[in-house]
Formats: sequence, structure tokens, C-alpha cells
Amino acid sequence: MRLKDRVVIVTGGASGIGKSISIKAANEGARVVVADIRETPLEGGQNTVDAILMAGGISTYMNTDVTNDTDVKKLISNTVKKYGFLDVIINNAAAHGRAALLETTEDEWDRVMAVGAKGMFFGCKYAIEQMLKQKPRQGSEVRGRIVNISSQHGMIRAPNDFAYGVSKACAVYMTRQIAGDYAKFGIVCNAVAPGKILTGKTGAAISPEAISYSEDRTPWPRLGRSEDVASAVIFFASDEASFITGENLMVDGGWMAN
Repeated sequence: MRLKDRVVIVTGGASGIGKSISIKAANEGARVVVADIRETPLEGGQNTVDAILMAGGISTYMNTDVTNDTDVKKLISNTVKKYGFLDVIINNAAAHGRAALLETTEDEWDRVMAVGAKGMFFGCKYAIEQMLKQKPRQGSEVRGRIVNISSQHGMIRAPNDFAYGVSKACAVYMTRQIAGDYAKFGIVCNAVAPGKILTGKTGAAISPEAISYSEDRTPWPRLGRSEDVASAVIFFASDEASFITGENLMVDGGWMAN
């Protein structure tokens, strides 16, 4: 097990990609804190924590609004109180807009950036504060790891979702800045950039037009699954990735190569 007894926080861990990451981390032996504003998956089905516990894993839910400074501080402190350490934080929580630049309202901009940029900033900041207090686990050179979920739309335009694309560009920059600034302290920071991932959620993202556009852009003969992203995240969360930091790994079926 690559994450045996490691303590892992997953923001936005109740639904979609976050749920898959949480379950896979638990299957790899981690003690998983599911941090979200809701326990019920947006796509329906079993709660993340229940699924982990039923499979024999260790997990707890912590109600967390990542846009709230106090909530994120409590998330970190309560995790350490419960499990004694913080090995990994996976900043997965995100929000979508639904408009191009001229149609993006101030409220939509603030909502999307509050989750995708400010929320990630809080997660990175308070996780690193805790990690700097820790010594590396025995046999490791790493104090802690951060995995940020970015997007291919942090690298190229996001049609009709201006605010989301900018928030994901923030994720890519934040990852590289943190990696360079904190490597000397034994902190690893990487990002995973999903392409078009089918999570079971409904809405505009799976409209016939959106699916057709994504299939045309994706060379691989299927669109992505949440598990594809989770596998990449677990690699970055494990000791297998100790000499890799500041990277933004595309999990996109070749979208960016097309």
C-alpha cells in the first residue's frame, strides 16, 4: 500500500473526482479526511466516507467551506488533533461559471475565484504551516505533500467559462511558486490537470454539444473517468514522486497534444 497510515485531506471529497481520489487513497492505506460543504455526492450514490468505511478503510467527514479562512484553519487543526499528522492535502474543490468574459458578472467571478483560487490558497497556506512544524516520517525526506487539481483549461481557453479557466490558471501558477519556494523545507507540490472527465454529474458540462466538442478534442477513444485522475493524484501523494515537484500532469487522453 503506497499510502499506508498516511493522513490525507481531500477538499471537495464528497463528489465526482474528489470522491474517487478519497476512495483510492483509502484503498492505498491512507486515513482520509473528506472536506466538503456537503456529504451527499452531487451525482448521487453512497457517501464517500460510508463507502470507505464499508470497504474497511479509515475516514472521517469534516464540514468545510474552503472559501472561509477560519474553516480551513479548523480543518487542518482538527485533522492533526484526530490523526496526529498531516501528510498530504489534495486541493480539489472547484466551482464553475457559465459565461464568456463579457457575460461574466461580478458575482459569478467572485464565486468561482473564491473556491478555485482563494480556497486553494487557504488550503496550501495552512497545510504548509502545519507541515513546517513536522519532521519527515521515518525513512522519508518529505515533510508533506500538496496536490492541486488544475485543468487543461488552466493551460488553454475554457469556452464559455472564463472565470473557471482563470481559476485553474491560478492553480498552475500557485503550484509552481510553492514548489520552488518550499522545496528546501521538504515540501513537495504538484498539480494534476484533468481533461474531459465524466463523473456522473448532470448539467451543461454533459450537453450533447459539450460532449461532441470534447470527443473531437480528445485523441484517446473515450473520455476520462474520475479514476483516471485519482490514479495520477495517488502517484503524486506517494513516495514514488519525491524528486518531482512543480509539475502539472495532464490527464486528458491527449487533449493538449491534439
